[in-house]
Order: sequence, then structure tokens, then C-alpha cells
Amino acid sequence: MTLPSSKLLVLAALLTTTAAHAQQVPAPASAPAPAPAPAPVMLPAMEWSAPPLEPFVATYQAFYKGKEAGDATMRVVHNEGTQWRVDMAVVGKRGFASVLGLNIEQSTVFANEGSVYTPLSQSTVKKALFLGKKVTGLYDWQAGTAQWQGDLKKERRQPIALQRGDQSALLLNLSLMRDARPGKALQYRYVDVGRVRQYEYRAADATENVQVGELSYDALRVYRTNGGNDETILWIANGVPTPVRILQRKDGEDEIDLRLIEYQGA
Repeated sequence: MTLPSSKLLVLAALLTTTAAHAQQVPAPASAPAPAPAPAPVMLPAMEWSAPPLEPFVATYQAFYKGKEAGDATMRVVHNEGTQWRVDMAVVGKRGFASVLGLNIEQSTVFANEGSVYTPLSQSTVKKALFLGKKVTGLYDWQAGTAQWQGDLKKERRQPIALQRGDQSALLLNLSLMRDARPGKALQYRYVDVGRVRQYEYRAADATENVQVGELSYDALRVYRTNGGNDETILWIANGVPTPVRILQRKDGEDEIDLRLIEYQGA
């Protein structure tokens, strides 16, 4: 049971709800009309406080298709000036991932420009039994291109023209934390490991109770709206600098599930 690195490290968000189509049985004429369901309590955007960008270390319990597979650690570090770094490490400790000795590390150095987090460089290292891959990328904003080198197909080593606001996989996660507001639609251009994709998201209109282990959070659900059969959803909570849960589903079934265990300032 291997863990797809791109799915563990891409912290995009999507949740679709399926409307029920059960046929209603009409009530007898003498029966009183049922009371309308109470409207959900809406959380005004002004009451939502996006977490500030601060150094932290967060540990997640990782599940694959409902079974515990290992741990994931996300870390944000302030280098100097406007320059920061976000890292993600995934270690397989259960099942086939443990047998393979699966270890995935990804890192993005970026500049905090206030309303935009701008990627500067990116690296991915994947280690496992009989397998080792390393990829590095440079976002050259002066030249206006991004390019990756290493264990990649030739077509994914070609330069990509950059646009302001482009995001790496890890940086996208932080941008969603910063930008999400109840009911808000969000758009990002994902440029990472030689690929370009357009991502569209929406935040739920109200927060909901999310149980993660022994802890309960009043969290805002953020989901991608153009992901097709690949669904990813993340929940973010006031005062918590990292998502409290990240869930990816494929063809309606849970696949990757990261649940926050603990976090602290770095």
C-alpha cells in the first residue's frame, strides 16, 4: 500500500455534497404542514480571523483508505526579512508503507508580500526501498519563468512562464489559510514540479464542528470546486495556524486523511 506523494503534499481543497432524490410521500390532507427546518447559524466574515503567518510545527496522523499509515509534519520557518520556508515530511510507519521505508520530504522557500505569498524555490525528495527521487525547482521572477531539474520526464523539465500569484503545492495551503472567509470563492494558479493547473475553491457559509482525535474544533470547511472525481477538503479553525484536518477522496471513497495531533510555535 504505497502513499502517492503528490496527493499527500498537495493541500488543495474540495468537498461535494450529493443531494438526496428520495421520493416524498404526501402527508394526509388533515395533517398539519411540517415546520420548516431552522436555517443554519451563519458566521459573518467580519467574525472570522485568518491566522497570521508565524513559525510553527504541526504533527498529523496520516491514514490511507481508512487505515493508519504513518505521520506527517508541517513546519513554517522565518528565514530573514520577507523570506520564509514551509516544509512537509511524511513517514510511513504502518502497513506496506512501513515495509518500503517510505519517506517523502517537500519544501518551498517563499517571500511574504502581504497579500501574496510568492514562491522562490522548491524541492521534493522521495526515499523508499529500491527507490530514490529528488527534484528541485527555481521560480525566477526576474526572468519570468519557473523550471525544475532532477528525476522528471523531459517535458516536465521545460520552463514555465510565471504569473503573479502563482503557488507551489505547499504554499497553496498557507494561502488558503490566509484568504478563506465564510462564503468566499477563491482562485489560484498552481505551478509545481513542471505542472500548471488552475484551482478554484469555495469556503463554506458557516463553521461546523470537526472532531479530530480527542479534540473538537469549530472549523471552516474549504473545498475545491473544479476537481472532478478527486475531492479534497480541508478544515481551518480560528487561532490554529495550520489546517486541523485534510481529507482527499477519490471516486467517492476516502483515500488520504491527515488529522492534526498537535502544533506549537517554532
